[in-house]
Amino acid sequence: MSGLDFSTVIASTVHDMKNSLAMLGQAHAQWLAQLPEELRGGSERGVIEYEFARLNGMLVQLLGLYKLGVNQLPLRPGYQEVEDFICAQLARHDEVLHSRSIAARCEVEEFDLMGFFDQELLGSVVANVIANSIRYARSALLISAREEHGQLLLSINDDGVGYPTAMLDQQADYVLGLNQSSGSTGLGLYFAARIAELHERNGVRGRIELRNGGPLGGGEFRIYLP
Repeated sequence: MSGLDFSTVIASTVHDMKNSLAMLGQAHAQWLAQLPEELRGGSERGVIEYEFARLNGMLVQLLGLYKLGVNQLPLRPGYQEVEDFICAQLARHDEVLHSRSIAARCEVEEFDLMGFFDQELLGSVVANVIANSIRYARSALLISAREEHGQLLLSINDDGVGYPTAMLDQQADYVLGLNQSSGSTGLGLYFAARIAELHERNGVRGRIELRNGGPLGGGEFRIYLP
């Protein structure tokens, strides 16, 4: 097997895994629909659906990072209505949010606030951050949007314990290495930072920022887009 491009093999395998996960998700939904109403709820359903979303997000990130590495991740920005975009992202997680009794809401500064971004790529970033926020939130999640210094600011805030101090201090280096206690590799933040940087206008690149506090008092993920 001389000349084997291992990264290409991994990317192909990840793509197959993503397809298999989608089939599992469809089968799970069909199975739920056949159950009596009283058996459809429960904490187990929440765990299954959360882990489905989390695994799918990780696979999307891995494929995205591979395509970034070989310059095959095209940026297709367009004008998007921000409130519609955020509501669509929350809708994707509606069942998991409901099963975990997390109240999620959207706040947009202006009714017709528009953004210029790649809807699919930014959607992958936001979906991953929402999944992480669901993991740590106690009971509330807030996604807000506003214009700040000529840029679009999207913020995802939860009411959990917030980001660890070490993570905030080292956020300029998003690949922090494997954290044995959390299993985190930092790749999600690295992916988010790269997607943000792809969005550039008049010499200004997008960026991400982590902080604690915000309206809900927990972790707050911010992405700025020019």
